[in-house]
Amino acid sequence: MTPTPADPGADGLPVRVGPTPRLPHLAEDDAQGRHHGEAGTILDSAGVRQAVTSLLSAAPGASTVVVGLHRAGHRTLIARGRATTHRDAAPSTPATRFEIGSLTKPFTALLLAEQAASGVLDLNDPLCRHLPAHVLLPPGGRAITLTHLATHTSGLPRLPPGLLRQALPTLFTNPYAGFTTDHVFGALARTRLHAPPGTRVRYSNFGVGLLGHALLGAAGATDYAALLHDRVLAPLRLHDIDCEPTPPAGTTQATGYWHRRPMPPFHVPGLPAAGALRASARDLLTLTEALLDPRTTSVPTLRTALKEVCRPRLRLPDNRGMALVWNIRTRPDRTRLYHHAGATRGCTAFAGFNLQHGTALVALANTAPNLGNAFIQAAYTALIALRP
Repeated sequence: MTPTPADPGADGLPVRVGPTPRLPHLAEDDAQGRHHGEAGTILDSAGVRQAVTSLLSAAPGASTVVVGLHRAGHRTLIARGRATTHRDAAPSTPATRFEIGSLTKPFTALLLAEQAASGVLDLNDPLCRHLPAHVLLPPGGRAITLTHLATHTSGLPRLPPGLLRQALPTLFTNPYAGFTTDHVFGALARTRLHAPPGTRVRYSNFGVGLLGHALLGAAGATDYAALLHDRVLAPLRLHDIDCEPTPPAGTTQATGYWHRRPMPPFHVPGLPAAGALRASARDLLTLTEALLDPRTTSVPTLRTALKEVCRPRLRLPDNRGMALVWNIRTRPDRTRLYHHAGATRGCTAFAGFNLQHGTALVALANTAPNLGNAFIQAAYTALIALRP
């Protein structure tokens, strides 16, 4: 069969539909997953059980799915399948790491808010203040602020100019791998803003990637992963999260699949703040629990940051809104549901929470978004079902 183009993927890059090799099915005795935590307390309603069961089956082509849920102070994690299709592979656990793609962006927003709370920068600082002096901005670019970048209102395009052309040889495996920081800064000078900063919402990997570089400049640092670890991950005790394709000792890394073909590790050297992280479900759930109750965090600046990233910044049509990176949907009961998703060429990720309900859900699958993959929608539906 000759591959044909399909719809754009979650990160704005083309997705190709091709022949589908066979993949071993999950074992029947694993169909409901292995539970870790207080499953009986959280899965006590038929609606929640049905939604979670549907979620566990909503990623065709995945060899593993791991879901974490929090409600009323209780948590449970459910792991289904194995980290690879090899039949002798160990079963997945809540510590199994997945590429999370654009779910990296909420971590970048939290780093931004923490640096603001520490006095390193101001949320309304212009982008140009914290970039290297040699970097040229496009016409109108000096008006771009850090908050514009974190709310997708900078006017920047979704992807840097020139990325798709350079990515052609690896477009369907590792499209960002050859795009370095120098390429990013060079592309900024050639960019044409789609709208004046602050006037229109337009999702931009480019924008949040540049935000990461600005945060490094403000802190006098050179490595995104190291700065994030020191300011956010270590204080929150999130030990499974970093940008490295090799997992820490004692954990496993899920192999990503695209149309049931194993994918190489995803690399984003020029835009790490937009999509380079790997994470486990247990750590993602811990992050959402900290967002639900910042008082559990001992670092004062991080407590402030956890509150700040949830503050609504924009009101949009259809009961939608934006915080710092997080999408907001106002529910019929007037509560706010915060959510964000991510994807790479081999994995799909979701995290969401409702502050008023005290509920949260995270979900990870080791297959890329494609036609017939309803994983993100199923995760969103399961989160709605998690009522107090």
